[in-house]
Amino acid sequence: MAAEPTTKPAAAAGTVSLGDLTVNRMGLGAMRITGPGVWGDPPDRDGAKALLRRSLELGVNLIDTAFSYGPEVSENLIAEALHPYPDDLVIATKGGLSRPGPGQWVRDGRPETLRSSLEGSLRRLRLERIDVYQLHSVDPDVPIQESVGALVEFQREGKIRHIGLSNVDTRQLAAARAVATIVSVQNRYSVADRYSEGVLEVCERDGLAFLPWFPLMVGELASSTGRLAHIGRSHGATAAQVALAWLLRRSPVMTPIPGTSSVEHLEEDIAAAELQLSDSEFGELSHASEASL
Repeated sequence: MAAEPTTKPAAAAGTVSLGDLTVNRMGLGAMRITGPGVWGDPPDRDGAKALLRRSLELGVNLIDTAFSYGPEVSENLIAEALHPYPDDLVIATKGGLSRPGPGQWVRDGRPETLRSSLEGSLRRLRLERIDVYQLHSVDPDVPIQESVGALVEFQREGKIRHIGLSNVDTRQLAAARAVATIVSVQNRYSVADRYSEGVLEVCERDGLAFLPWFPLMVGELASSTGRLAHIGRSHGATAAQVALAWLLRRSPVMTPIPGTSSVEHLEEDIAAAELQLSDSEFGELSHASEASL
């Protein structure tokens, strides 16, 4: 019988700091353990919980979720599957996006709404303090300083350990950092979508973790028949693994959180941490057009 590996796949990519917390750079996004359209229960609740447990076996110690995923479903499943939590597990959740109905995402950054969302997350996750609480999106009707200022107050109350942001530009990031210590930014980013390059550069310069959401563009890059697939074949890897390996090499603060409802795809995603791209492969992908990927 083969010996058990001494290093779990997620640890192969190294670590990143979230304030005084250290996590492996391959995390798990828990949006897709909900029903279709991120609404309601998943078709297989037991399967979703098995996926969460398997992620920890693979070395994942950062799980990203949100009140709005379900809504509430993702957080409830995390607690059902994993509580009591391992000491090294960091759960990051979010508030500031409401879900009045399927397909509806409404930004609401009012302090009273954020407090209600936070209290609900604490209850559902069975925690006294959230490790990383993120403003899910900036409300155009509420100054970001007011929304983030509310999170600072909750932090003083001992209900939040660290504050993160999601879906911000460089100007908004700077405004938030004027009133709070920010440890992470979660923006849309992938090898084919680099709109947030400026924000990533700020995070890299100042040591903030950068969590790219939709790192595979909702599966589009995983089904690539272009350069990603070509490079993957030379490594015995999939296009999705190459796309994730590119992200990990792009910056030491990059912390991908791919999401899936399949244990098979979870294992494939986490194994990307062990894929080492050559200098020429990384350069080729960095300069490739979206159409060629």
